[in-house]
Amino acid sequence: MSSSPKLEYSESNQLSPLPAVERHITGHNDDGLAVFHSSKPGAWAKLGPSLAFNVVYTTSVPKPSMNNDIDISTHESVMESGKLGLVSPNGSVCRMVDFGPSTTDAHAKPIMHRTQSLDYGIVLEGEVECVLDSGEVRLMKRGDIAVQRGTMHAWRNASTTEWARIIFVLLSAEKVNVQGQELEADFKGELPEAVKNQLAGEL
Repeated sequence: MSSSPKLEYSESNQLSPLPAVERHITGHNDDGLAVFHSSKPGAWAKLGPSLAFNVVYTTSVPKPSMNNDIDISTHESVMESGKLGLVSPNGSVCRMVDFGPSTTDAHAKPIMHRTQSLDYGIVLEGEVECVLDSGEVRLMKRGDIAVQRGTMHAWRNASTTEWARIIFVLLSAEKVNVQGQELEADFKGELPEAVKNQLAGEL
């Protein structure tokens, strides 16, 4: 079976009219003083006409080493491999997501999924509905924070005219156990098959 094409990240792939972003990584000089290691514009991957990802940074172990820039080179290797799923097993992912205005179809079918991770989601722009598989919904406004604890959930732009943006930090976690039943990672999103296969590869 042929492998799915990897997501292509570039500055030009930003879909939304929201402000462009830059990532600034710090480090140390030989005197032990803090310096800026690098500053780069955000690189985006398109997942459809109204959904785009910007992976800010990843780690691949619970306690990453920052000596000799090991964490930076590991992150770059992960991104070059094209094998990053929604979650980095045993590590973390910081990801920015832009959501286009809702249409009738998108509003009816948000991308429902569960990851094996503890997630912090912070709304940066617009208003977003956090939808749970129980039917519960919370409207999140700029500055609101969701703490996702291995639940089946989806995100839905509350506006039919404006874009929205959330930044997520996903921390790899143990599987959730409810009444003796382990809840598996799951993905029910309406996305192109190649994209879905990659994201579902390591939920």
